[in-house]
Amino acid sequence: MFGPDNVRRRWSVDDVTVTKPSVIKRAIGAAAIGNITEWYDFGVYAYLQVTIEKVFLPDLDGALGSIITAALFAVAFLVRPIGGMVFGPLSDKIGRNKVLSMTMIMMALGTFAIGILPGYQTVGLWAPFLLLACRLLQGFSTGGEYGNAMTFISEYAPDRRRGFFGSLLEVGTFTGYLFGATIATVMTGVLSNEQMLSWGWRLPFFVALPLGLVGVYLRTKLADTPAYLALEKEAEQAEKASKSGEKKKGEFKNIFKLWPSMLVCVGLVLAWNVTNYMLTSYIPTYFTAVRDIQGSGGVSDLTSSILQIIVMAVCLATIPLLGRLSDRVGRKAVIATGSIALIVLSVPSILLIRGHSDITVMFGLLIMGLSLICFSSTMPSTLPSLFPTLVRAGALSIAFNISISLFGGTTSTVMSSLIGATGNLMWPAYYLMIAGAIGLVALFFTPESNGRPLWGSSPAAESKPEAVEHVADLNREYEMAKADS
Repeated sequence: MFGPDNVRRRWSVDDVTVTKPSVIKRAIGAAAIGNITEWYDFGVYAYLQVTIEKVFLPDLDGALGSIITAALFAVAFLVRPIGGMVFGPLSDKIGRNKVLSMTMIMMALGTFAIGILPGYQTVGLWAPFLLLACRLLQGFSTGGEYGNAMTFISEYAPDRRRGFFGSLLEVGTFTGYLFGATIATVMTGVLSNEQMLSWGWRLPFFVALPLGLVGVYLRTKLADTPAYLALEKEAEQAEKASKSGEKKKGEFKNIFKLWPSMLVCVGLVLAWNVTNYMLTSYIPTYFTAVRDIQGSGGVSDLTSSILQIIVMAVCLATIPLLGRLSDRVGRKAVIATGSIALIVLSVPSILLIRGHSDITVMFGLLIMGLSLICFSSTMPSTLPSLFPTLVRAGALSIAFNISISLFGGTTSTVMSSLIGATGNLMWPAYYLMIAGAIGLVALFFTPESNGRPLWGSSPAAESKPEAVEHVADLNREYEMAKADS
């Protein structure tokens, strides 16, 4: 068996790592700032997609232009597994914090660079290729960002509150997206179409650089995670005792021995991120297809933006509540709720989104958003528990980014292509239902990690009294499991 079941053993209070709450909060803030920057860019790009199409592409047929612009969004995901393969194992070798600082700088520079690119009217076909280069840089750096950020937070968090603290990473995600979407929406409403095409679209991308600098500053003020430092100390002691002097920390070949865990991770991430990118990347462009194919219904671009911002704000406020709930009822119960909601409620959600009233559209978006946050609130604490500390960042980054590249980041392109080819506006519902079913299958093979130490790490607590209680609970669970076997 893999995952948290491997940590069932007898513990003593001296085994417990106690980390002060103030340090944990600073660690979470440092990790979340990277997500804010990453998803700020996604929010800006999604909401300015029509403008970006006009700036960087020649005058094309509407459907073809939308597909190409969506593909430019998706192409960043093609290099994410490469980034995961580079930065994930590197994090297992040199430390989580150093790698997170590197990826933070690269992400901020890639986003800032988009804002200074010349358009098609200035450099012709060089424009989309320059945009492509920036998107590839963003994808490469992001491949090492999120898996390491999940690892960073999970290794700092106490076992009994890992669900809540992990959910705060996704608070950063939604904050960044909401920030980017709000800025793009306000500028679209304030500036004329000519001003947006001339210079207005550039301004939101410039904000990424100061965000990145703040993130690097926060991260350099923290030590690496307690779990990683303990592993590093063990590796140094083993190296001194070894005649060959060979370090075994973070060996790349060990990662693929964990293929059952990686398959489970791919399935869970698929369910999570198909929903994520359906709501955040594709739906803003879906209303145009509704108007063109259905002939009625749909909402204006500005109304769509405002409704999505409202829904995202509701989700942002709810994520920590579900994270805290997962510390009480378990991660699997919350994830199962999200998967079942996708299977049962996706058709009603899309039918409402295709409606003629702003209220029905908002309820349709809200159903999809609340299904999404069942995953968003629990995955940052669930996925790291599938892998041992020795190779956690590498294995998680690789599996996570492969799944996103194949299924999550391509959602907009696949939906645009399927609806364009068939004229069937229900494809988003069918796609989400399949994702929910795959999520349930993956969840069946996922061990419950709530309240248990991470695989390969000692128990973690916020105080000595909590450590005493935690050890008593773990030892009681161990004795019960031993008696049952």
